[in-house]
Amino acid sequence: MLNPLILPKLLFTNLLSSFFMLNRFFFYRIAVLAPLFLIPMLSQAQSVSLGADFVNRYVWRGYDFGNSFSVQPDLSFSSGGFSIGSWASYSISADGGSADEHDLYASYSIGLPNSGSIDLIVTDYYFPNGGDWSNFDSDGEGAHWIELMGSVTLPESFPLTLAAAFMVHNDPDNSLYVEGSVPFSVADVEMGLTLGLVAGKSDFYGVTGTHLVNLGISAGKEIQITESFALPLFAGYIINPATDKSHLVFGFSL
Repeated sequence: MLNPLILPKLLFTNLLSSFFMLNRFFFYRIAVLAPLFLIPMLSQAQSVSLGADFVNRYVWRGYDFGNSFSVQPDLSFSSGGFSIGSWASYSISADGGSADEHDLYASYSIGLPNSGSIDLIVTDYYFPNGGDWSNFDSDGEGAHWIELMGSVTLPESFPLTLAAAFMVHNDPDNSLYVEGSVPFSVADVEMGLTLGLVAGKSDFYGVTGTHLVNLGISAGKEIQITESFALPLFAGYIINPATDKSHLVFGFSL
């Protein structure tokens, strides 16, 4: 019997296959020309966000990248429900540099009643050590992985978030990652529970079939430093059943 988790993946990837089978120069042209079209939007942006996280480990969806302390800068521009930005993670260890990452993303958020929302995100994951920036080859040979992600957050009475993310470029398996998360609080600490799995075989995630990869609990709290400045701290305990490893992540944001 076909795994029901695979059905949306098959339908989605079949619809997009003809589009993403274009030659490698398609994405290069888009990346080069996009800033020219985005300049008007950037000049009228309603808000600009910049900052960085400093973490003892960069753990993404249950996987440790770089096995070292990392600095993660972020720059984004927003107007209405639309945002574009760039996020990166750089290891301070030379040995961890192979996992350095520099992403571009665009998102659109649709507000729902009682703090609910629908969010659509396109992310270009670029790994500098995987090849030149202009290398948009596919079938695992390029330096860019492009993902489409959609999520729904339910009303604040039960703010469960459900998300699904498809790798649509440079991943022969077109990996599907599905995640559910729910926030809660204990005293003055904001907390959250996360469960994520990969639906089907994926060399990108290193699984041969549907497998849990991300079970975690997180906590965050602001520490008041001065009357006008508070330092956000966060921590998370994460288990990846696929790799049979656990991680304890700690960091702060500026």
